[in-house]
Amino acid sequence: MSEAATPKDETPASEATAIPPEAPAKPARSAGRGLAAVALLVGLVGAAAAGWSLWQLQQLQLQEQQQREQLQSARAESSKVGELIGQLQGRLNDLPSASELDERRRLLASLQGDQQRLSQRLESVLDGSRQDWRLDEAEHLLRLATLRLSALQDVASAEALVLAADEILRAQDDPAAFAAREQLSRSLEALRTTQRPDRVGLFLQLAALREQAATLNPLAPTLQGQGDVLSDLAAEGDGSAWWSEWVQQLAQYFRIEFDADRNIRPLLSGQSLAQVRLSLSLALEQAQWAALHGQSGVYRQALKQAGEILDAHFNLDNPDSRALRQRFGELAGAAIEVKVPDLSESLGALQAYLQRKQAQRRQGAAAAGEAQ
Repeated sequence: MSEAATPKDETPASEATAIPPEAPAKPARSAGRGLAAVALLVGLVGAAAAGWSLWQLQQLQLQEQQQREQLQSARAESSKVGELIGQLQGRLNDLPSASELDERRRLLASLQGDQQRLSQRLESVLDGSRQDWRLDEAEHLLRLATLRLSALQDVASAEALVLAADEILRAQDDPAAFAAREQLSRSLEALRTTQRPDRVGLFLQLAALREQAATLNPLAPTLQGQGDVLSDLAAEGDGSAWWSEWVQQLAQYFRIEFDADRNIRPLLSGQSLAQVRLSLSLALEQAQWAALHGQSGVYRQALKQAGEILDAHFNLDNPDSRALRQRFGELAGAAIEVKVPDLSESLGALQAYLQRKQAQRRQGAAAAGEAQ
């Protein structure tokens, strides 16, 4: 009974399990949809995670590549640094040691000291040489002033030269030059009070007279008055005869006087006139030279010779020759020679100062050599 009952009981159970009821069909579909949505969401999340992982991987690869590049550049720089270190090490090896550096410092200090002493000695020598040159220049100027006075009697130039020499001594600022400057001051005052004739003006005046003498012409003599033989013959006729006319015409060219007391000179012409003009010009030129050089004797002798030439060959009735003769007399009394002062004492005082200066410098040089 029990066995028979068992099949009866199992049959409904299998049927129950095999044929589901129709009521719960909708919840099963909604659950499937939820699972699908969850699966889709999980897939999207997985895809996003995969994309993120891929992007991260790419970033890691880029960073790794950059790090490799930086590492390579660091290695290159390190190699350069190593080369520089090697060069510096080589230079350090080439540098002298501490003892050698001390020796070089000592030699450098000694060289600088020697150079400084040499520079001081050179400055003193140059300074002394410059002073010597200036003093020699002053002596030369004073000698030149003496020469100008003795040769040309040029007082103005001599005064300027002596003043320049005194300025050189003043620039020395040496009390030992007092005696020389005192003598130069005396010479300057003597030159300033010396008479200074206008030789240039006199030279130009004589040049103007030379030009006038070059154009001087003789004046034909004119005979006035009655009583000559031809006039007497013409007066004897009645004035209408041919003899009277001929005598009157002849009387214009000839004059015969038995009691004439005037010295009538022949007229100069051609080569004779040129020679007389040349002689007169040479005499005036000699007077010009004497005026410039202060030769009073030569000057007056030349003017006297020019006056004699003028008196001998030109008629003084000519106003041009008479004016020249008067000017010769006026210029002959002009003072062209002056008594110039003697500059030998000033030159001697300057030379004595130079000798003392040179002696002091030699003594100083000898003392410096002994001290060194």
